[in-house]
Amino acid sequence: MAELAEATGSSEMTIRRDLDQLAEQGVLRRVRGGAVSFLRGHSAPFPLRERDETGTKKQLAAAVEELIADCESVIIDSGTTTLEVARRLAHRRITAIPLDLHAANALSNAPQVDLLMPGGRTKPGELSFTGHLTEMSLRALRVDTTILGVCGLSATHGLTAHDLEEVPVKQAAVAAAQRVVAVCHGAKFARTGLGFVCPITDIDVIVTDRAAPADARAELAAAGVEVRVV
Repeated sequence: MAELAEATGSSEMTIRRDLDQLAEQGVLRRVRGGAVSFLRGHSAPFPLRERDETGTKKQLAAAVEELIADCESVIIDSGTTTLEVARRLAHRRITAIPLDLHAANALSNAPQVDLLMPGGRTKPGELSFTGHLTEMSLRALRVDTTILGVCGLSATHGLTAHDLEEVPVKQAAVAAAQRVVAVCHGAKFARTGLGFVCPITDIDVIVTDRAAPADARAELAAAGVEVRVV
């Protein structure tokens, strides 16, 4: 604790308070005299990601909403960016199949939304649906559009995810859709998750922002993917 205080120029009381707050958010585990991070090789906890780049996420969600017609059936992937999409679609007349409880809650009181729940087990914190029941529920469907969140994306490696449990669920969501829309911040183009979800040719439209590298966008367009930049 004293080393952290010296390195940051903060008091030990401030360090202790900050570590306690991070432990409550699931970022680390408190141990005697310090803490152990949970973030190595994994994405940050949902509450932290939800507060990151909120303005960009709202812009991306607005662009995705423009792609959705009334009366469409739509699978909405788990994640913080897709949660913003769910909030945008809550006033629309659609059939929605959310893949986490965050999006389900955003859609639950929307009178025009026909809400279908895929079932399965939910992961603590993320509240995403995983497991055999979720996968089989999606494989029983044929929907107009699947909206995918992204951990990593490139023309070479396709769409990837950090969480291996979510990979078969995402794959089933892709297989169920006539059209696949991926939505992500441009920084995701520089990342590759551990789990392979699908090749880039399985995606019809990518909605991203100007942080996405121009050469990466050109490679995607050359592969036949429509790239929309907000």
